[in-house]
Amino acid sequence: MGIRRVVVALVVLLALPITVAAAPEGTATWASHVSLVPTWLDPGETTTGTQFMVTMALHDAMLKPMPGNPMAPSLAESWTASPDGLTYEFKLRRGVTFHNGDPVTAEDVKFTFERYKGLSAAQLKERVRAVEVLDPERVRFVLKQPWPDFLAFYGTLATGAGWIVPKKYIERVGDAGYRAAPVGAGPYKFVSFTPGVDVTFEAYEKYWRKVPNVKRIVLKMVPEETTRLAMLKRQEADVAFSVTGPLAEEMRNTPGLTLKPTMIPSIFFVVFPDQWDPKSPWADRRVRLAANYAINRQAINQAETLGFSRITTSIVPHRFDFAWPSPLYAHDPARAKQLLAEAGYPNGFDSGDFFTDNVTVSVVEAIANDWRIAGIRAKVRPMERASFFGQFREKKLRGTLLAFIGVHGNAATRLDTFVGGGGVYTQGVYPDIEGLMKEQRSELDRKKREGTLHRIQQLVHEKAMFAPIWELAFMNGHGPRLAESGLGLITDYFYSAPYEDVRLKGK
Repeated sequence: MGIRRVVVALVVLLALPITVAAAPEGTATWASHVSLVPTWLDPGETTTGTQFMVTMALHDAMLKPMPGNPMAPSLAESWTASPDGLTYEFKLRRGVTFHNGDPVTAEDVKFTFERYKGLSAAQLKERVRAVEVLDPERVRFVLKQPWPDFLAFYGTLATGAGWIVPKKYIERVGDAGYRAAPVGAGPYKFVSFTPGVDVTFEAYEKYWRKVPNVKRIVLKMVPEETTRLAMLKRQEADVAFSVTGPLAEEMRNTPGLTLKPTMIPSIFFVVFPDQWDPKSPWADRRVRLAANYAINRQAINQAETLGFSRITTSIVPHRFDFAWPSPLYAHDPARAKQLLAEAGYPNGFDSGDFFTDNVTVSVVEAIANDWRIAGIRAKVRPMERASFFGQFREKKLRGTLLAFIGVHGNAATRLDTFVGGGGVYTQGVYPDIEGLMKEQRSELDRKKREGTLHRIQQLVHEKAMFAPIWELAFMNGHGPRLAESGLGLITDYFYSAPYEDVRLKGK
């Protein structure tokens, strides 16, 4: 009887359905608002937050933002920090592989960091003394001095330094070969890339977190908003990025289409690179204040993002740690004219070129129109995104420009990027601010550090170093084929993610 019971039990077990992950199916297409460039396939050259639309598919990070967790363990399953703030030790997730089958090891982590030359690379390498491989699954970062922002730079989208690339493969094919045929550890593997046109990825079914739902994803460059919306209507695209103004209203009112405004940590703000040139009108604080009072921020917000963006006068997003609530500027053209007259420009002045990325031309034109009423006359100069940010970093743009960057972090990382000496986009420094920037970098007392960072932001506001416009509500949308677009799943993230969670209806 005992043997019979065992046999019956085995028969019952064999008859039960076996739950397995469904194989990925179908293709989903994104209509992108920007040109896709080869360096975006390599996280070692991360230069803008926009690049993460590619990085999130092809690569994986030690830590990264995920739904419900702004710094989720990914390739690193855990980490510890020493009480003195000088060492951070990471334990890698066991069994994770790159798309070519090579295991992800501590050597890859060390190699990735030493190779990194993207956003804030100088700050990271200046403050990290060594990266030590303890064994294949453990790696230690040793700092030169306590740096409370280490994880803010390494474990968020503030940089691409924690997105791990395969050492052995890159050493074999070289950097150029890697960009031609990149290998990552993310949910999707590389299939093809046509520079400036499109990139195609295919599901990596061995991805550690889950098997992606969609077999193929395609990112297409579609520079015209009208075309992106038309593709969404014709179901030639499933997601359209950056559809603004009346077209966003049309999307909202079109049956089958879904408008998804997403609040992101991207501040739009005017930069005055010439404020350190004593011969420039912009060197006078009153002129920069006039530029701020002249801008009708609410009207631009309503026209461009249907009022969804958040008006601000700070370059630090309000949800960032250590953000200081700066007072708003009123829209006051009369006050702007008065300030210009006090500064010696009763008839206004020609301010030269006003540079902008191609995608933000309408915003810059609106600002320039407001300035013209007050007497500041600017010439709008659109540029392709890669060139714009390249020349911005190299400090080649004079006159004025509209900056925007949506990388994650906190108030200190944002100030380091645009205000601190040596910052990637810093155009000049003020000694009082620079002294405070240096002071807060190694301060471990949270309250003291918060006070210092608040004072820095207050000084930036008082000096009118910039003319902030808004915290952007990114106006994206998706079509009827998608059950899950990935838009808005990760707090403060601009695009669709996690890609492995994107799902077609009926799949």
